[in-house]
Amino acid sequence: MTKSNLFLLIAAAGLALAGCNKAESPENVQHDVTNAQAEAQRDVADAQADAKEQMADAQKDVVDAQQDNDADDVADQARDASETAAQGDFKVAVARAEATHKIAVEKCEALSGQAQEDCKQRADNDLENAKRAAEARRDGSG
Repeated sequence: MTKSNLFLLIAAAGLALAGCNKAESPENVQHDVTNAQAEAQRDVADAQADAKEQMADAQKDVVDAQQDNDADDVADQARDASETAAQGDFKVAVARAEATHKIAVEKCEALSGQAQEDCKQRADNDLENAKRAAEARRDGSG
């Protein structure tokens, strides 16, 4: 490989890397944030609807057990309903955390270079912390 080809290769690689953290225009960022917010609302609403449906099924199982006058089954179904509620809360919390993350990452696109990388890293860290907190609440340790 000649020196000029090597130089061009290095220059091209540098330009490619520089473009990765380039700030988007305010209009594009706002458009992307608006889309992320709409998608986030749908995702959270879906998680809430799923949790509500699963909880309704679990509560029906408790009522059915009560009508059968089976104390052991009532206790089992009540425990299952409690676990279903905790799992539903967890799924909704994760959906909210992921929604917040999507929006935050889109807002980071207004920045450039290291500031953009730092912003995205903070968003990633916030997401992981929110997921851990949701897991702790679900598992009864938070």
